[in-house]
Amino acid sequence: MVEKKYEVVWTKRSQLQMNGIFKQISKDSLQNAQKVLEDIITAVHKAERNPEFYHPDKYKENNDGSYRSFEKHRYRIAYRFSENTIRVLRVRHTSMEPKKY
Repeated sequence: MVEKKYEVVWTKRSQLQMNGIFKQISKDSLQNAQKVLEDIITAVHKAERNPEFYHPDKYKENNDGSYRSFEKHRYRIAYRFSENTIRVLRVRHTSMEPKKY
């Protein structure tokens, strides 16, 4: 059996958010900033072989099940998967007010 692997694509928004996270954390510790980003990226890649690995996104209105989310280091990562792509939509600190979308 051939196992399907999804391509991970980071949206411009999620890239900017990751950059902001790095800048903020690196003010105190460059090492911690690198660790947090590496851990988030590793967690996202866990979904490559099974995009349903994480729970459906409870903040997505009318979610057809393709919108998923998880938390890592107090950051909430939301993504959507389609035929062969996992698109990372946003990375937000859990202290921020969640947005329905």
